[in-house]
Amino acid sequence: MESQVRGGTRWKRFAVVMVPSVAATAAIGVALAQGALAASFSVSGQSFKVTTERLDGTGFVQYGALDEGYTLDGKKTVHPVAVSAFKSATIKDMCQSVVTPNIPVLGNVSLILRAGQGDTPVKAENLYIDVAELEGDAVFRGIDIGVAAKDANKGPGMKGGKEQSNPYGFAQQADSVTLTDVKQTAWATTAGTFKLSGLKMSLSTGVKECY
Repeated sequence: MESQVRGGTRWKRFAVVMVPSVAATAAIGVALAQGALAASFSVSGQSFKVTTERLDGTGFVQYGALDEGYTLDGKKTVHPVAVSAFKSATIKDMCQSVVTPNIPVLGNVSLILRAGQGDTPVKAENLYIDVAELEGDAVFRGIDIGVAAKDANKGPGMKGGKEQSNPYGFAQQADSVTLTDVKQTAWATTAGTFKLSGLKMSLSTGVKECY
């Protein structure tokens, strides 16, 4: 009986926290689908997975950086990333997933977001993706390799904020790039505008990821 009471208490606490969060996420998702908001995705202490069938970007730059963040127990931490930035991008068939572990009563809970699966792709302006791992095929056009990050002038510029990066460090840039069959693990995504056409979001127990 005691364990049931504790379980009930944990569930109520989880519901109090989770229900407003889901409602807020849904409202933000609707606004993003309508192209009304700038976007910023980051999960404190957690990376998330993203897949896309095809990304066509213009004004591309990539450079190394350290992302500041927090672990799940609230301690500050940094993550080495490769920042991929685009002045504009269209993305076909995008999936983004994050797993929150060890929630009382429920265990693991997975959030999956899908968009751009129909004829209208996801569209983004001034898009930055802080990537830890990436697989896929790439075609670069008008590429410059080995420029200093501060001198890269084809992309939207260095992100700044909590990101730690060396303006004199190695970077590459291109007039345009096409990425296909992409699988990546990222720590953060930010965009000036991010329109998610055909947005679908789901929450489920267990570990369910885009790949």
